[in-house]
Amino acid sequence: MRQTSSVLYIAVDALIPLKGKPLAGFDEFTAAMDHAGIPMVWVSSRTRLQLDDPRRKIGHRHPFIAEDGCGVYLPEDYFHLRPEKSVRLGRFMCIPVAEEQPAAGDALEALAEATGVDVVLLRSLSPRELAQNSGLAGRESELLRQRDFDELFFLAGASEADTKRLRTEAQSRKLQLREDGVLWSAAVGASLHRCVRELASLYDRALRRHASSVAIADAERAASLFPPCDRRILLSEG
Repeated sequence: MRQTSSVLYIAVDALIPLKGKPLAGFDEFTAAMDHAGIPMVWVSSRTRLQLDDPRRKIGHRHPFIAEDGCGVYLPEDYFHLRPEKSVRLGRFMCIPVAEEQPAAGDALEALAEATGVDVVLLRSLSPRELAQNSGLAGRESELLRQRDFDELFFLAGASEADTKRLRTEAQSRKLQLREDGVLWSAAVGASLHRCVRELASLYDRALRRHASSVAIADAERAASLFPPCDRRILLSEG
């Protein structure tokens, strides 16, 4: 790894749609950062499996944070040191921040039973139902529910009071819920702040100096990504 004074943490979900091409200029920006020797860490709500194709097509070779702050994924031999408490997940060494599955699924089912709110887990759906509810087809819909940490679900006819009750009880149980359109996710122990801190510490150890952390995000992701970083860049539409 080359010496650098900065590491970028960029929220990529809005820049790399599940359907269609990446935002115009994103490929060139990635290439320019690589040429300058500035690592660009992708931050996403997607899984390592969902990120495989876009990482390969764009040529992303740096660590990434997946499933909304559930874990940090390190490419093989990226750092010449092994982080404490790391585990191998697929082709990556992972620093787990949230508890691995089935913790989130079990906690969500217990939460639903305690609150009386009907939740439908994506892993319980048939392939046809999954495609209908996710808006994705075939392989993409299957990748959506193959999660390392969090559990995706949707609410079945829940009222505003039901939703509030679910959120309140989840908070008391230290279960993180996130709403994204019709889909929700549940995780036990997810923390984007801790993910950034863990990865920043690895960069500082490898570089033997402090590398400034620079967050780049749209308004939707800024609230969670900006606080742990030294500098911040807000992306605007248009």
